[in-house]
Amino acid sequence: MSVCPETERFAALLRALKSRSGMSYEALARKSGLAGSTLHRYCRGTSVPQDYGSVHRLATVCGATPEELRTLHRLWALADAARTAAAGAEEEAAAAEARQEARQEAEQAEEAKEAEDEEEEKAEPGGEGQAVPDTAGEPDPEPAPRPAPRPAGRSRRRRLRTSVVTAAILAALSVSAWALYSARTPSGSGGGGRGSGDDRPLFSANCPPVIAMGEHDECVKEVQRLLHAKGADIGVDGSFGPQTLRRVTAFQVLAGIQPNGVVEEPTKKALYASRVRMSVWSQEKVRQRVREVFPEVPDKAVAIADCQSFLDPLHILPNTNGTRNWGLFQISDARLRELGGTPRQALDPEWNIQAARRLWSRDRDFGDWPHCARAAEATPLTATRPPR
Repeated sequence: MSVCPETERFAALLRALKSRSGMSYEALARKSGLAGSTLHRYCRGTSVPQDYGSVHRLATVCGATPEELRTLHRLWALADAARTAAAGAEEEAAAAEARQEARQEAEQAEEAKEAEDEEEEKAEPGGEGQAVPDTAGEPDPEPAPRPAPRPAGRSRRRRLRTSVVTAAILAALSVSAWALYSARTPSGSGGGGRGSGDDRPLFSANCPPVIAMGEHDECVKEVQRLLHAKGADIGVDGSFGPQTLRRVTAFQVLAGIQPNGVVEEPTKKALYASRVRMSVWSQEKVRQRVREVFPEVPDKAVAIADCQSFLDPLHILPNTNGTRNWGLFQISDARLRELGGTPRQALDPEWNIQAARRLWSRDRDFGDWPHCARAAEATPLTATRPPR
């Protein structure tokens, strides 16, 4: 299996942590609650975890420092994004192959139809190969009425069908090429107010239509400046990394935009026009409120929230199956549906803490957070800033 650079860097850090811990794969598996074969795949780079929780738990058992945890989280996000992009490329290649096969089948069907039409022409009276009877010496018979001409020659119909099929294929290829060019090349005119870049740089010709994970330029820096102006805790360094991805997604949720984590035209407009504020509770306020809501297990509840989100109310993690985990206690999409909540509510720290309390109250344990629960029991966690 070919390993992409992002996945290899992620796996290399895992191997370094494992080696430094001095523990075998079996010992790490017992302490982290993961299967030994799974740990082998992660460290070899042949597999990337679906969620960061298992990675955080493994690194904590290995004694990773807060800085190493931040680095590991960033590498995991990049490896996960690279895998998603690779999957998309494979799907596009499969679609292109299917289109090619469809064209070949259409051409073969057309050739078969033409051959069938030619056979029919030969079989008609007066067609090629028709025997002409010998009438020498016989009186001329009464002239037979001339058959009505065929309304249109089959050869003309064949040419027409061939022209239509060819035109359709050429049109489809032209449209595909135009769409690919439009998606990759910034346009200086048209939708979204392009051309008014003096006061809205994201709509200038210098910025692409879509700004996404992995980009490093002034357009990303403008996105970060706009988010920071709305109160978001974000660095303005021009690098679209995991922290920018989380803040963009959180802004989209708060602004009522489809939360896809990329900055397209609707998000650009909202960044300039929306009055959404992204100020959040401080870590100290989060700890205090979690302790108040979980008086029975205050320390463990704080440790779980710290493990899940670094005590960041706007923390969002995407999963490879398209779902997400939201807020302080990383409430999953499935749990949100059970609780009758929405992503916007899950980003409200009070709602999120109360939702976690409801989940804990079912069995009076943290079974909904098994990875962090075991890690909290093994090693006391301290609050850290999320990786940027």
